[in-house]
Amino acid sequence: MSTLIKKSPRPNNDSPESIAEALAAFKKAYPTYETTESLDNLRARDYARLEVTNQVYLDYTGGGLYGESQLRDHLALLQANVFGNPHSNNPTSLATTEVVERSRAAVLRYFNASPEEYVAIFTANASGALKLVGESYPFQPGSRYLLTFDNHNSVNGLREFARAKGARVTYAPLVSPELRLDRARLAAELAEVPTGVANLFAFPAQSNFSGVQHPLELIAEARAFGWDVLVDCAAFAPSNRLDLSRWQPDFVPISFYKMFGYPTGVGCLIARKVALAKLRRPWFAGGTVILASVQAMKHHLAENEAGFEDGTIDYLNIPAVEIGLKHLTAVNIDLIHERVRCLTGWLLDQLLALRHSNGKPLVRIYGPVETHMRGGTITINLYDPNGNLIDYRRVEELAGEANISLRTGCFCNPGAGELAEGLTAADMAAGFEAGRRMAFPLFLSLIQHQQGKSAGAIRISVGMVSNFADVFRFRAFARSFLDQSSESLGEVSFDIETCRVIRDGS
Repeated sequence: MSTLIKKSPRPNNDSPESIAEALAAFKKAYPTYETTESLDNLRARDYARLEVTNQVYLDYTGGGLYGESQLRDHLALLQANVFGNPHSNNPTSLATTEVVERSRAAVLRYFNASPEEYVAIFTANASGALKLVGESYPFQPGSRYLLTFDNHNSVNGLREFARAKGARVTYAPLVSPELRLDRARLAAELAEVPTGVANLFAFPAQSNFSGVQHPLELIAEARAFGWDVLVDCAAFAPSNRLDLSRWQPDFVPISFYKMFGYPTGVGCLIARKVALAKLRRPWFAGGTVILASVQAMKHHLAENEAGFEDGTIDYLNIPAVEIGLKHLTAVNIDLIHERVRCLTGWLLDQLLALRHSNGKPLVRIYGPVETHMRGGTITINLYDPNGNLIDYRRVEELAGEANISLRTGCFCNPGAGELAEGLTAADMAAGFEAGRRMAFPLFLSLIQHQQGKSAGAIRISVGMVSNFADVFRFRAFARSFLDQSSESLGEVSFDIETCRVIRDGS
């Protein structure tokens, strides 16, 4: 069970201050924050449950929050209409087709993607969108799949399709401590493009681990060499403007719940038509064919998005996508971006200033410590006065008791995590030695106790309706670890296997 954190004297250079004093200093340091005042009004009007339940939500990279108006608008649409399976021509089917196609058009319009050049394919989430590309991409012996160390596991997973078809898989490295791309090494890899075969390059517009924003100029650079380019925008789109008329990647996976919270279970693959035409689906399903025969053992796949939306789409939730995009448009993505920048900058500065009485830092930040080319994701670990790592799982547990929602673990981004935390190939090989299936808690114990390293971290992320009180309360929470030994904080009462929490007796 949890134990109380004992209070200790604070260093003189980090004396407590009231939220009013802190807010005044914050606004002086970040004067553009006041231009985002409409987001405070939005929070009071559409997200009042945060104050009612006294919640500090700092997991926007994991999932956005929905506005109550989105729910009302969606419910009103469902109550006022009768929607049937769209695979027909009856009145209820036609009504469904209309709202689904309206949402599809809204997606392209929001991202400024010409319907002459791009299609929007509805999927369950960004991972589902990525799988469509991976399983259908024409990898073959001699072709390449080039990706960056910094990628979500759903992008890493495409390597299994590539390897199964004989393609070469290569990872482009990052440079510590900021965890940005090694541009010289990447340029050399991009220049080495095989001819006569299809080659795919994949990178995230924004890291879900460090918050680093990788340059979108890489899209044109890679395409000039002949690469097809996949840009994972799941972490980027919630607080940044993505203009596909300017950047023109070939494949863009999106999860809408990360942008505006609701609905979950609906994502999208935005694909250039010329790139989509290269894909060869390994199977067909209901809704994806215009003709299929049992006796002839043949089929004709439907064109464009229809050939990739397997079975019956989530037609009752897809209309909520248009509602969410209208909500986000009304809020103004540029205001969200500026608010996120200000709050992130202040929190970075404050966390770096936290030091134990002996002068040693409490916080280690993985990635950039200023706001240039970075988003609102801050990944850290905490260390006691003796330099011992404080178990991130215990930190999460104590944060929960303070009604602070953050995230811990490796965030499905092993490449950035391994480099940030100093894990070597030999360290990671220990988790796979002799074919043994090692559970993550055991691997974590091995790394921490035998080598003094971490196999996970703490992630704080701000978003659309974050405010100064949220980051101020997190700083106060972080301060409570000053001058505490890791042993005095108590033992963690839960474990993590993959991305799932395991509790004793559950």
